[in-house]
Amino acid sequence: MSVEQLLALIIFIATIGFVIWGVIDRAITALVGAVLMVVLGVLSEAEAFQAVDWNVIGILLGIWIIAGYFGESGIPTWLAGKALKASKGNPSTFILLTGFIAAMISMFVDNVVVVLMMAPIVLHLSRRLRFDPSPYVIFIALSANFMGTALLLGDLPPQLLHSVTGIEFLEFVWQQGRPSSFPILLLTFLAVLAYFRWRFKRERWEGLRGEVEGSIKDRKLAIISVVGFTSTVGFMAARQMLGVALGFITISGAAATALAAEISERFSRGAGKPLFEKVLAELDWRAIFFYILLFVLVGGIEKAGIIRMLADWLAPYMIADVFTGVSILYWVTAPVVAVVEHDAYILTFLHVVRDLSTYHGVEAWPLYWALLWAGTLGSNLTIAGAPALYVALNICEREGFPVTVRRLLAYSAPFVLVSLVTCYLLTLALWVAPYL
Repeated sequence: MSVEQLLALIIFIATIGFVIWGVIDRAITALVGAVLMVVLGVLSEAEAFQAVDWNVIGILLGIWIIAGYFGESGIPTWLAGKALKASKGNPSTFILLTGFIAAMISMFVDNVVVVLMMAPIVLHLSRRLRFDPSPYVIFIALSANFMGTALLLGDLPPQLLHSVTGIEFLEFVWQQGRPSSFPILLLTFLAVLAYFRWRFKRERWEGLRGEVEGSIKDRKLAIISVVGFTSTVGFMAARQMLGVALGFITISGAAATALAAEISERFSRGAGKPLFEKVLAELDWRAIFFYILLFVLVGGIEKAGIIRMLADWLAPYMIADVFTGVSILYWVTAPVVAVVEHDAYILTFLHVVRDLSTYHGVEAWPLYWALLWAGTLGSNLTIAGAPALYVALNICEREGFPVTVRRLLAYSAPFVLVSLVTCYLLTLALWVAPYL
């Protein structure tokens, strides 16, 4: 191993270690790591800039801006009101429907944002009916984190897959003649809901019926955000025909949505604080900054040849057959991402799988999907793996219901186990069996 490779590896491992430890803000930690990559000569300034996939950053920024207007319109609260009406006052049905809504929204909106949208609904009920909201807030967070990988928009891992492989929006539904991420994760989530239907069936909240009156705060804004969002998704689906990058499409959609919303706001309410300012203020800029620096860190170990070395080391285990390769990657990834920063892990191993395919002829797509799904589902076990869970536990603590690690695992462990086993069986049936 050369000096450059050793430096790159030490910087990368130390940076990720401090991110996991959490004693210093992860964005600051990543910034120091990225600067060291340049200062110590692993990357030049230009190479560090080029290592960032600005298309992915554009997708994140654009979708989060549209999601900001979506949340301001009151649509999530309205959907929760519809869920309560459909549940006919049954607590388990209401929580499952709310979790399902959170999961569906998280396919297009950052999962932390979804928790911040949906948790207040449960908190409102808990204050009125005097019950402990923590199991249900945790369930909403688990559900939100779950479906973020189903489509290209919801979370960073599918966007990283797009960055490495060029996979298109519709290929997350159907790829290579078989179901891919959305249908497989949806079936898996339905299995999880079936388990929690049994788990929550004994819950009783007196006076639940009619407690939440779902309403849309701003109908004009709701129409604008829905039209802006659906138009953006439509253009993303047609990206190949348009011949432009997905990041440009989402930024354009965000610009159009913001312009229409601000014009509507000025005409309806007159001069005042721009809504766009509020939307921008609520964006998770630290997360965006961290993701930019994450690309630099992975770019450093890639340029130094560490990823190629790791691929060469794993090759004997992966080239034996697809079943062995997928099983090893899936069941190693799932527990690892419960305790490490899963975005960094997934980005690193996406490059490893790419090199396994390029240099060793390994069938890549079963491994890509196994990595993505195990990396998402396994991260739901702890707050170290899922920021949405961390936010949920903070919300519960502020309400006077602190959650111990044991109590969290009582809900997260079965959620993760059912989802991992179900998804693994579907992966074997649909993405491994055809290659055997």
